[in-house]
Amino acid sequence: MDDRTLLRSAADRLEALAARTTAGDWRIGGLLATRPEVIAHRSSADGADTEHVAEARSGTAAWISALSPALAPPLADWLRAAAAAPTMDPAATAVARTLLERLP
Repeated sequence: MDDRTLLRSAADRLEALAARTTAGDWRIGGLLATRPEVIAHRSSADGADTEHVAEARSGTAAWISALSPALAPPLADWLRAAAAAPTMDPAATAVARTLLERLP
């Protein structure tokens, strides 16, 4: 498999996995600081809707394991390479903006 096919395949699989998982804007919540909960916030026909991600484990376990800390080094390398490139990659910029909105 050549590199271009590898990149497209990874992107396709990531999108397919995201489609199977709990939809929405995931945020940390809960009452206990030592046991925070992840809550998916999404819009529905009758207004805002929420679901605890733990209640949808069958759909979210694969997503969580796919985006484990093992992904951080290559993702960081990609972002650094995009920053050093002569032209800005809009996808890298979008990923960076989303990460910065979410990371402490």
